[in-house]
Amino acid sequence: MKLNRIHHVAIIASDYERSKRFYVELLGLEVVAETYRRERDSWKLDLAVGGSYQIELFSFPEAPERPSYPEARGLRHLAFEVDDVESTAAELREKGIATEPIRVDPLTGKKFVFFADPDGLPLELYEI
Repeated sequence: MKLNRIHHVAIIASDYERSKRFYVELLGLEVVAETYRRERDSWKLDLAVGGSYQIELFSFPEAPERPSYPEARGLRHLAFEVDDVESTAAELREKGIATEPIRVDPLTGKKFVFFADPDGLPLELYEI
């Protein structure tokens, strides 16, 4: 078996319009397609990251909360590659998005920082 790369990441939002604004207007992801699925009373927003990978943003009525804490089992966080962590984190803060202090990965020596989406999903910026 050969896996080529990650195709997409799916995120279920508690407030679709709020999360759409966050990912599109604040983070600058490109809208590829937006579809309303009447049978599920659900929106699906396909987003491009850097012109290649996609994030699928969903809305579902009454979706349950998922516990999220640093070392819980399951998907831990979503990381975005950036050229300059410090300037990108500063841009986030200028847009009202709180970031944790910038850290350095002890294994790679690269800078990284965490922030959260409107539902508290941990997101990371990682410097290349």
